[in-house]
Amino acid sequence: MAELATRVGTLSLRNPFLLASGIWGESGESLAGAWGAGAGGVITKSIGTSARAGFPNPTVEQYGKWGMLNAMGLPNPGIDEYPREIEVALRAGATVIGSIFGGAAEEFATLARRMAATGVAALELNLSCPHAEGYGTEVGSDPSDVEEIVRAVVEVVRIPVIAKITPNTSDPAALAAAAERGGAAAVSAINTVRGLAIDVRLRRPVLAHGLGGLSGPAIKPVGLACVWQIYERVRIPIIGVGGISTGQDALEYLMAGARAVEVGTAVTQGGIRVFRRLVRQLSASLGELGIPSAERAVGAAHSAGQADLGARSPARAHIAKPA
Repeated sequence: MAELATRVGTLSLRNPFLLASGIWGESGESLAGAWGAGAGGVITKSIGTSARAGFPNPTVEQYGKWGMLNAMGLPNPGIDEYPREIEVALRAGATVIGSIFGGAAEEFATLARRMAATGVAALELNLSCPHAEGYGTEVGSDPSDVEEIVRAVVEVVRIPVIAKITPNTSDPAALAAAAERGGAAAVSAINTVRGLAIDVRLRRPVLAHGLGGLSGPAIKPVGLACVWQIYERVRIPIIGVGGISTGQDALEYLMAGARAVEVGTAVTQGGIRVFRRLVRQLSASLGELGIPSAERAVGAAHSAGQADLGARSPARAHIAKPA
């Protein structure tokens, strides 16, 4: 069996599969359930300064095997209430990453202090939600803003900071580079791709909010491309996100340069039991290819491409080795 334990900077994971933020993470029990089902780590739903109801229904449109479109509006109980849920997950032994969102660097820093105090292993900064006014993509599309927010958080916490990058921009890799300059320990890429569905009979958008975010297998090529470009641009680790529903999907992300992956839509469609299946499939795929560990697969597609050209890029040579 291939070794699946991996490291994202100083964060140790028992396998590369993380429960994505906003999926199955409403309560401590659900986070603990995903951990018990085999996830390598769990990411909380994105938490803000105060309670937020989110958008009215309908908030989700399913697209069968291709994925789903959603516009939830970042509903959450607020940072005052949520720590008790994290405590439940930590008592279950879970590796918990706290996700936070804010409208400016100062708000992110304040939230980061509070979230770090709960005992989470790392922080993920939501700089990429595509449908919440004043948050997410609206504060995470400019490299200078990303760098400022990441730096403000890094200055006030002592745990790894992960910046979640939006694909809804002309150059996601530039945002990752900005996060690296700000001191991020890693980046995760991508969040959902902005999308829209129309009800032709009602002559209006299907989702109450109108615009939403597309997730699932339909966006895997977009996520892979972003991870590939980011890997060529930065030295910090990458967590791949977008359309991962099989072990081979995960292996593609690893070979593109990711060290871990987040699983979201596959959980909404198949429940938390998907984690054990993904672990088995990835281990089997690595074994079939003669790759002894998940870490040995990281960036392999870049190395192979460069070998075909007769040379490896010196700027990336150290990344092909386990951290």
